[in-house]
Amino acid sequence: MPRLRVIGPGRAGTSVALALGRAGWEVLPALGRCDEVASAATGTDLLVIATPDGVVGEVAAAVSPDDGAVVAHLSGALGLAPLTRHRRRAVVHPLVALPDPERGAARLVGAWYGLSSDGDPLADDVVAALQGRAVRVDEGGWARYHAAAVMASNHVVALLGQVERVAATVHVPLDAFLALAEGSLADVAALGPAAALTGPVRRGDLATVTAHLAALPEDERVAYRALSEEAAKLCP
Repeated sequence: MPRLRVIGPGRAGTSVALALGRAGWEVLPALGRCDEVASAATGTDLLVIATPDGVVGEVAAAVSPDDGAVVAHLSGALGLAPLTRHRRRAVVHPLVALPDPERGAARLVGAWYGLSSDGDPLADDVVAALQGRAVRVDEGGWARYHAAAVMASNHVVALLGQVERVAATVHVPLDAFLALAEGSLADVAALGPAAALTGPVRRGDLATVTAHLAALPEDERVAYRALSEEAAKLCP
């Protein structure tokens, strides 16, 4: 079976190691911040750099090239550019949140992955081992791809944070709104965003939107107004 080594045994790197180990890959000991990495690619088929984005290039440059190994990273924002020292290189970006290794390893099975259009085919083997699905991203598209990923994950969390704050002003817990949010996501999955949209913007009910803005605390109005404008883009 293929062999994997990870540089950066944090949440993401350990999640990948656990998931591929359970899929039958041989997982070699991980390397951390204080370890020598020059020979990290030797004796492995896939070397995954799972460090913060800002040091991926530095770490990749410190690894001696080995044509028997693919050097990859997990970032959705960088593309192949930080890995130019290595002939065989890849991007394997999981489109799931990895809050801790156990949850992360479970979520990686069946997930979507962003792969570089010009990356090594071993990245496809990773996706296949994890029963996932892949999308191909050209080198010029990584920033937009990652922006969409941030919107789908971080911005949704931030929006629910706003729901929690506004609901607290009328003594209603966030839990009361979570089924509503889950239902909307299910509708998007089944129907697409435009068909899933309901509410005052879809109905053209400007009076209700105006009443909402008047009732909201001033520092919550900017986000509400901006998202109402985004909702309007979905209307016929």
